[in-house]
Amino acid sequence: MKRRCFLSLLGAGLLLPIRRALAWTRPSEVVPGETDLLGARLQLGGDWGGSTPADASVVIGSMRAGCLGGVALVSDAQPKRLRIDNKTGKNPSVWLHSGNSTTAWVTVIVGTRDWCNLAYQFGHELGHVLCNSWERNAKPRNPCQWLEEALAEAFTLRGLGRMADGWARSPPFPNDAAYATSIRDYRETLLAGYRTTALAQGMAAGFPAWFAAHDVFFETHGGLDDAKGAVSTMLGLLEDDADAVADLGALNRWPGRSGIPLPDYLDRWEESCAQLGAPNRLPGKIRALLANR
Repeated sequence: MKRRCFLSLLGAGLLLPIRRALAWTRPSEVVPGETDLLGARLQLGGDWGGSTPADASVVIGSMRAGCLGGVALVSDAQPKRLRIDNKTGKNPSVWLHSGNSTTAWVTVIVGTRDWCNLAYQFGHELGHVLCNSWERNAKPRNPCQWLEEALAEAFTLRGLGRMADGWARSPPFPNDAAYATSIRDYRETLLAGYRTTALAQGMAAGFPAWFAAHDVFFETHGGLDDAKGAVSTMLGLLEDDADAVADLGALNRWPGRSGIPLPDYLDRWEESCAQLGAPNRLPGKIRALLANR
């Protein structure tokens, strides 16, 4: 069983806002259409404890819309179904299973009605799915896995902000617009932590200096904990640029995936964007960050 490593929020000591959902009648499986990642069927499994799968699916759907709304979905390998299981364990993950080849399988680890945490964990793993890291052959590989981790984390932070905006305008649960403030506060707590880490790792000297100090380290380390210092910078590239987000759908479509040197990784990514007709903005943005190295 191959699993993608992920930051443990409990290990980070983060206080998680928990909200009791009002009664809801939507089924746990929502079928808006199976045309792309935004419309892929949602299926919930595992043990959701005191949360109803129906309520959890509403939150997941809201976060998916926040992450992918307005984003061109360019990948030629998008799943037709998203399965989300709630389980016990240390880290959420994308399970690189050997079953149905059209199903992306995500596991999360959340408590009862812990909606902010659910949205956050799901959003990060959805980022990996968007980056074509959900099929059986998508095993994480260094030296560029750190970049996908930082981008997936930036992707979920961006999505949380948009989910909060949507929640305030049209809450998915009756009379619950005020919960948008909890979502924003949760996001800001996470982002403040990443900014602090970036400064502690010398990011004030610039991204090229930061990367130079970590280049050798990334040869053997590629988890989110290893990439924390880059998250706030990656968020700056994605936050207000849906075209840059769209380029994530062109990642990892070549032999070797993230297991090639960074210059080659960016080259393959640009070529993949061209093949798919993606905007081709994000690889150049990242290359520009490194230009003075």
